[in-house]
Amino acid sequence: MKAHRRFATRLFGLCMLALLAGCATGPRITAEADPRADFSSYRSYAFYSPLAIEKHGYATATSEAAKAAVRRQMESRGYVHDAENPDLWVNINAYLERRTDVSSVPTVDYAYYYSYRSRAYFAVPYWGERTHVYRYTEGTMNIDLVDVDENRLVWEGIAVGRVSNLEPEERNARIDATVTEIFARYPHRAGASAPAM
Repeated sequence: MKAHRRFATRLFGLCMLALLAGCATGPRITAEADPRADFSSYRSYAFYSPLAIEKHGYATATSEAAKAAVRRQMESRGYVHDAENPDLWVNINAYLERRTDVSSVPTVDYAYYYSYRSRAYFAVPYWGERTHVYRYTEGTMNIDLVDVDENRLVWEGIAVGRVSNLEPEERNARIDATVTEIFARYPHRAGASAPAM
């Protein structure tokens, strides 16, 4: 009887550990490039106006942190900021969405009955489910690179992950880390004919 209870407890613990391990990962990053784009022709950039992240028409602490992080990534790849005549426009978008995860874990419990015929107790197992509801906020950040001459999206990086309330310094560090992870999928350098390895 106790062995069954221990097994059920261990099974439940392993399922919860697997669920928590899945939550502990960083954002999911995807990127897509236009195969027709000639990335060797791009040497300069400017921020698209108005930025999608500044949809109300003014800058915020979050949009400034995102622009600073993108500027560091672009300039580390040799791109020069040129507000007057850029080769690429950089657009940044970010939004939050409330999500709910529902998971069920099978459980086993026992009812004990006394048999007068056998003069002993018997354990009768019965199965059920334990349901867990987890509500969280999911954030999505898009970084678009647009060919100015053709007015065409040539590269897009997207990060999707869970967001928590952070202090401003922590939030800025998280934005910087996310932008860095997105640009890790961008293999090009300014004016280079082949992607950087």
